Amino acid sequence: MKTPNASLLSLIISLLSLSSWATSAHTHENFLQCLFLHFPNSNSISKVIYTPYNSSYESIWLSEIRMDRFKPPAPITKPLAIVKPLEDSHIQTSIYCSKRHDVQIRIRSGGHDYEGLSYISYEAPFIIVDLENFQSITIDVENSTAWVQAGATIGQLYYTIAQKSPTLGFSAGICPTVGVGGHFSGGGYGMMSRNYGISADNIIDARLIDVNGRILDRKSMGEDLFWAIRGGGSASFGVIIAWHIKLLQVPETVTVFTVNRTLEQNATKIVHRWQSVSAKIDEKLALRLYLRRANSSQDGKETGQASFVTLYLGGVDTLLPLMEQSFPELGLARSDCIEMSWIDSILYFASLSGEPLDVLLNRTPSPYGLYYKGKLDYVTEPISETGLESIWKRYLEYPEEMNELELSPYGGRLSEISKSATPFPNRAGTLYSIHYAVYWAEAGKSALNRHISGIRRFYSFMTPYVTKNPRSTYVNCRDLDLGVNNKGNTTSYEQASIWGLKYYGINFKRLVHVKTKVDPGNFFRNEQSIPPL
Repeated sequence: MKTPNASLLSLIISLLSLSSWATSAHTHENFLQCLFLHFPNSNSISKVIYTPYNSSYESIWLSEIRMDRFKPPAPITKPLAIVKPLEDSHIQTSIYCSKRHDVQIRIRSGGHDYEGLSYISYEAPFIIVDLENFQSITIDVENSTAWVQAGATIGQLYYTIAQKSPTLGFSAGICPTVGVGGHFSGGGYGMMSRNYGISADNIIDARLIDVNGRILDRKSMGEDLFWAIRGGGSASFGVIIAWHIKLLQVPETVTVFTVNRTLEQNATKIVHRWQSVSAKIDEKLALRLYLRRANSSQDGKETGQASFVTLYLGGVDTLLPLMEQSFPELGLARSDCIEMSWIDSILYFASLSGEPLDVLLNRTPSPYGLYYKGKLDYVTEPISETGLESIWKRYLEYPEEMNELELSPYGGRLSEISKSATPFPNRAGTLYSIHYAVYWAEAGKSALNRHISGIRRFYSFMTPYVTKNPRSTYVNCRDLDLGVNNKGNTTSYEQASIWGLKYYGINFKRLVHVKTKVDPGNFFRNEQSIPPL
């Protein structure tokens, strides 16, 4: 077969043979030759495949990296190529050539990743398949459904729904720059999950390219694989092209409020009471809670502040008596409440109030330029007032360990769905999650080590207060501190269970069986992918 764009391929191959960057020039040469030879349309190849010898490669590669702690001079390996598919066949070619020449694939669905596994590999050589061009969203208002390509962000989805209907919405997260491909496949918790379930609970079909390059829908992939990709992380099983989702009826008017209480205003007692209320209260109400630092009104020193940031799927006249009956300790007043549309509440929780709606189409995370590390825990038993006081004390004494704790309520619809209905196991019995976040602006290895060590110490400190055996967490808050797979195909079920049970609980074994069936050679793998038996 004659090579399309042969002069470019010849140049790349000759440079590879001289390159100190190439750890295995022969492998790279063969892979790139395969990619170019099998590319379905040579006219668009320059818009799809970028290698280190493209002038735009460096800027494109750096734009892929959405976490500053992974940017140079961090010791990460550059991808052999970045593929930005324009059509399904480009993905199929990437899979075929990568599989044939033992090149790893990283699938980036347009958003970001806590540990960068959508654009980083600790096992070279690898390529990035970036689905940035797969952003199509088709809304069917009459049937309350939508097809969403995997490279769209949840902000784009929210915006597109709102353009079609003021009374349709979807249950997903509050960060609009997250890509739907990864968010939905990991579960997709959000402010409406207590009423509608998580994103994965509202997926009715999907299109996936498997290890053999076949394009499958729900019927052709079978119920086991369809189950696995709705909470088990699709990157272990194939490349999600698009999701078919059930849109949800939302009221024309919702109510939001943010109420702050400092330690001097009995924050500890209010938070203690919140634990008993937030998972049992009306499922239309999501009482999210942030623990932060604030200036004390008494002596000007730093104190602790509890911020109750809330969505109610209804009007203020219904909300106020509900709060007075169920949570009078907060002291909610009518003046605290703001009525708005559902789409405006999306802006409110993303700290974008007052911005035009099309700000949701922005694909660049904000704030940008901060270094970041996050972790997550689940709580099934209320923490005592004494325990909360200890947490406040630790939090205030060691500011480099933690910037904020985000407590998200469960219960409601989440508790009504079986733990095994999807791979996402945190259902009945879960009171709330605790998300820990530390971020900093200072560059350099010293600052990185100081803050990463700090959040790890705080996480260790929290051990007595959270779930045990296993200590549960959420795959969309991926944390490589929990453990990683071996390089190659040598990870055992027992070894992967160390982190797998923490993400998936009772569902991990079934995920392994699905993986064994659909990808027995473990082609789709990363540092925390599901291993085959």
